[in-house]
Amino acid sequence: MCEYNAVLARNTENAPNSIGSYSQTVAYSHYNHVSAQLPIEPETGKLVGGGIKEQADQCFKNIKAIVNGIDHVMSDVVKITVFVKDIKDVDEVDEVYKTFFPTYVPARTIVAVAALPMDALVQIEALVSNGEGTIPDAPQAGDLIKLTNNTENAPTSLLSTQTVSFSHYNNLSAQLPIDPKTGRLVVGGVKEQTGQCLKNIKAILESIDVPFDDIVKINIHLKNLSDIEAVNEVYTTFFPDSAIARAVAYFPARTTVEVLALPIDALVQIEAVVSHGDGTPPQAIEDRHGIIIEANNTKNAPKCPLSTQTVAFSHYNHISAQLPIDPKTGEMVAGDIQEQARQCLKNIKSIIESIEHVMTDVVKVNIFVKNILDIDAVDEIYTTFFPGGIPARSTVGVSALPGDALIQIDAIVSNAEGTPPIA
Repeated sequence: MCEYNAVLARNTENAPNSIGSYSQTVAYSHYNHVSAQLPIEPETGKLVGGGIKEQADQCFKNIKAIVNGIDHVMSDVVKITVFVKDIKDVDEVDEVYKTFFPTYVPARTIVAVAALPMDALVQIEALVSNGEGTIPDAPQAGDLIKLTNNTENAPTSLLSTQTVSFSHYNNLSAQLPIDPKTGRLVVGGVKEQTGQCLKNIKAILESIDVPFDDIVKINIHLKNLSDIEAVNEVYTTFFPDSAIARAVAYFPARTTVEVLALPIDALVQIEAVVSHGDGTPPQAIEDRHGIIIEANNTKNAPKCPLSTQTVAFSHYNHISAQLPIDPKTGEMVAGDIQEQARQCLKNIKSIIESIEHVMTDVVKVNIFVKNILDIDAVDEIYTTFFPGGIPARSTVGVSALPGDALIQIDAIVSNAEGTPPIA
């Protein structure tokens, strides 16, 4: 009997076949990663007829079919990410959303992006709990519970939970620059808005007794990528947050993209993935205390002073978004979209190999492209790195990327050995 978790990719005929080299859902340890679902009818393989409501309904139907296909239910969803073409469509998406989550609501992120595959109006991805785990022939604690939490010290919403914990991770809803005392957008520009987003994240973490430096991954969505230097000025006042983190100059893994629009016309939105060393009951006390964060950088991939290439916690490694930068020169690689895609994936491979893992350990990939029409060319390169089509995947067209790159890719990687408890 294997003593380690195994990557488990699954597909069902009741949801659309992948339109690329990826699986509908990939389970590892206590999470299922569901590929972003387009509003495709599985029977026809075509976009469903109608407008935004019909498309949102089909996306959720596809997610439900995948979730049901692995013997789970929609209340096992811990995080939902909604990509829309038009931010004004969010209210209609919400009407559909409430029919799939009538009581319990997961953590949630909403952004408007420049383009989606097949010219869809909406695309939705999900992260699902997996209580039984993925050790072959050895079901784990299938009765692990979700812990949901809201605090009045951060903005609340009837349609999302501020943080949903399961096993060794806290999954936070994306935080907008809303002052929780007024319920309104904070006064000021991008610096003030960034500060409020991070204050909201900190308030949520303090409400569950989790330190700020337990964040392992940060995603920053910007209306204008030229604001990134101003954002970084504020960002460095929050990270590192403790004496221990400052001593090792710890920064989480990070992804930054320009989006078309954000809710309430915000300039910035920030989401976080957070370690949860205490785990969720009924994990045994000796199994859920003292697990440490392991951060790692290699000279074989591009380095950034404000992020760590990979941050491991428990059974996952979180990889910072990789740009098509040649680590030897520090410059953007010459060539077209295929050359840039190849360099991004080379960088990811170098990072993974530096922590003694391999590409088949990847469970989820997120691809951000300047031109959605480039995705077929990207897939030609992508399949040379993932010939088995195993990772779950999300692909969106974004307005701009750092360095005016054509593509940026991040990844979540399985970590069978886990991270050790404090000695």
